[in-house]
Amino acid sequence: MNPRRTTSILAVLVCVLATGACGGDDAGDGGERVLTVYAAASLTASFEELAERFEAANDGVSVELAFAGSSDLVAQITSGAPADVFASADQSNMDKLTAEGLEGSAPEVFATNTLQIAVPPDNPGEVSDLADLSDEDLAVVVCAPEVPCGAAALALAEAAGTTLAPDSEEQSVADVLGKVRAGEADAGLVYVTDVIAAAGDVLGIDVPESDAVVNDYPIATLADSDQAELAQAFVDLVLGEQGQAVLAEAGFGTP
Repeated sequence: MNPRRTTSILAVLVCVLATGACGGDDAGDGGERVLTVYAAASLTASFEELAERFEAANDGVSVELAFAGSSDLVAQITSGAPADVFASADQSNMDKLTAEGLEGSAPEVFATNTLQIAVPPDNPGEVSDLADLSDEDLAVVVCAPEVPCGAAALALAEAAGTTLAPDSEEQSVADVLGKVRAGEADAGLVYVTDVIAAAGDVLGIDVPESDAVVNDYPIATLADSDQAELAQAFVDLVLGEQGQAVLAEAGFGTP
C-alpha cells in the first residue's frame, strides 16, 4: 500500500471535524493536482493499481484514496468531507448520496461481487457450509447490517434458510478479513475478491446461494469536486478496458 496516496477514513474524519475541509485543493505539494477518491474497502488493491496507472497517464496529478465501508464513506461525504469520486460496494449507499443531490455524474455500475466464507487455512472450526455459522461455539465475524457486505450476509442467510450467530459485526469487509487472517475468528463472510486478495492466508468456502445475492458496485463523480474533468477521467478509466481488466483479475464480476 502506498502511504502517500492512501488516506485512512479516520484521517479524513479528523480533518472534517477540525476544520470543515481537508484535501481536494486544486494543487497539492509541489503544485500537483490532487484527485480524492472514496472507495469501498473491497476495492483497495484494484483501485491502488488503477490510481498508479492514472497518475502515470496524467502528469502532475496525485490520486489520494480513502477506503472504508461504503456507509461510512457516504456519512463523511454528506457531512462535508471533500471528495471527487465515490465508488460504492452496493446501490443503496450510492442512492443515499444521490438523494442528497451530491453526485456529479449519473452513477454507473462498474463491477459485481458475491460473498464467500473465509476461514483460517487450517479451518480449526471445521466449517463446511453457511449453516455452520449459526453455531454459537464458533467465533464468527460479519459486517454490520448497514455495510454492503453485512446487508448481503443477511440476504445470503435468508436465501439459504439459516441464521447467523456472529460474535462481532465490523464496519468494513477488510476488518472481517483481518480478524480471520489473524486467527481471531473461526469464520467470516467476505467477498470472493477478498479471499483472492488474501493469497492463501485464508481458505474460501463457496456458498451455493451466493449467486442469488450479487452486489452491484456503482461509481460517480461528486457535485462539489474541484477536479471535475479529472474525476470523470478516473471514472472513465474504471469503466473502460483497463479498469475492467484490473477488476476482472481481482475476481470481480462484470456489470
